[in-house]
Amino acid sequence: MTRATQTISIALLASSVYLLLALPLLTDASPVPSILPTKIQVEIIPVLPFWALITLAAYLLGRLGWGVLMFNDTEDAYVELMGQIDKAKKDLDKRKVGWN
Repeated sequence: MTRATQTISIALLASSVYLLLALPLLTDASPVPSILPTKIQVEIIPVLPFWALITLAAYLLGRLGWGVLMFNDTEDAYVELMGQIDKAKKDLDKRKVGWN
């Protein structure tokens, strides 16, 4: 199973569970009996997509920050990037472009 297939499967499962829980809210004559208390259905279930989006954004920002923080630990990428910076500086000096 590829990573994309796994991600799509998990997303479909999560959306199906969410719709199953939110269905009694959408219609008054729902064929699915309510399995949760009314307070949970009215106050918590409607905001779950927003909570999931904010949680995902926080996770991705954390991973990005961690990657930036640990950049020096990847020696090969660090050496390659520093070489590119030195090459760009020499090229700018050759073209007599001032930089500080």
